[in-house]
Parts: sequence; structure tokens; C-alpha cells
Amino acid sequence: METKSILLVGVGGQGTILASKLLTTGLMEAGYDVKMSEIHGMSQRGGSVSSQVRYGKQVQSPVIELGGADILVSFEKMEALRWLEYLKPQGKVVVNDFKILPMPALSGKEEYSEKILEELSSKVETKIIDAGKEALKLGNAKVMNVILLGSTIKMMELTDIDWNKIIEDNVKPGFVDINKTALEAGMKLV
Repeated sequence: METKSILLVGVGGQGTILASKLLTTGLMEAGYDVKMSEIHGMSQRGGSVSSQVRYGKQVQSPVIELGGADILVSFEKMEALRWLEYLKPQGKVVVNDFKILPMPALSGKEEYSEKILEELSSKVETKIIDAGKEALKLGNAKVMNVILLGSTIKMMELTDIDWNKIIEDNVKPGFVDINKTALEAGMKLV
């Protein structure tokens, strides 16, 4: 099996790192060689966060080079554009239709385009998910990350892994059920 690369990007506080850790754990338990690297940036202040997950029979490096990602999972839509150059030409984007203004936009130095989703869709195969709306339907806005994880799992055809067990083993007991429900909701969106 050739190595597959998943790039997860978002803004600090969105749960990008938890989603990538759940993904990595599930892939390892399924017997894949997995390498993960993460960059927190100014995550505590709403800055960019990225996590690179590579898996296969034998993975040499945790780093995804430019044009090397099979799938780009973006928890915030502007982040998808920022990281697009890392996607393979035939790669896919899963993007959360969610907006968090970065500091340059808040200070008026940069404009936040309202046509990001159209721009992405015109360049690459893009699956737009309103994980915020889905999370609110479930009664907990904080499960957006697991909804996006569910969509990613479905798109990468990784549904044969026992993700419910991964959630049980890695999420605080009081949040297990809502996260299982969120994962299933995310899978149904694809």
C-alpha cells in the first residue's frame, strides 16, 4: 500500500489536534505504520494550527511536502486556501463552512474573502461541510472537529476501523457518547 497523507488545518481551539490524534490512534490500531507531526503556531491566540498524518505499510517521514497531501481537512475555510498548495493535483478537500477572522482581518490589514468556498471548488474536488450546524443539532458546538473527522474517515474509506472504541479510549468519559454521535453524523455527510 502506498503512503497516504492527510493534512488537517484549523485555528487554535477548534480541536484540530484532538481529531488528528484520534485519526492517528485508529490508523495505528488498524496496523498501519503512522507518522504524525503538528504545528501549534499561536494556537492559544486563535492562530493557525496544522497536523500532518501519514500512514501506509512503511512511512519514512511525518512531513507532507508541497503537493503531497491526498486530502486537506480544513476546520476553518480561509485555512483551506492557505494550505491548498500542499494538496496533490488529484487531491480532495473537506472544508468546514466556518469563519474565524484572523488577526490581520480583525485589524483591517487583510480582507476576508466571502468567496472562499467558490474559489476552492473551482480549483479542486471539494466537499463542503457545515459542521457547526451539525454540532448545534447535536447540542454541542465543540464536536465540530469529530464531525469533520467522521467525514474524513468516510472519504478516505477507513470505515472498517472501530472508531467507537478509539473514542471510548481517548475521550473523557462524559463526552464519549456525544463524540460517537458526532462521528456518525460526519460520516453521513459524505
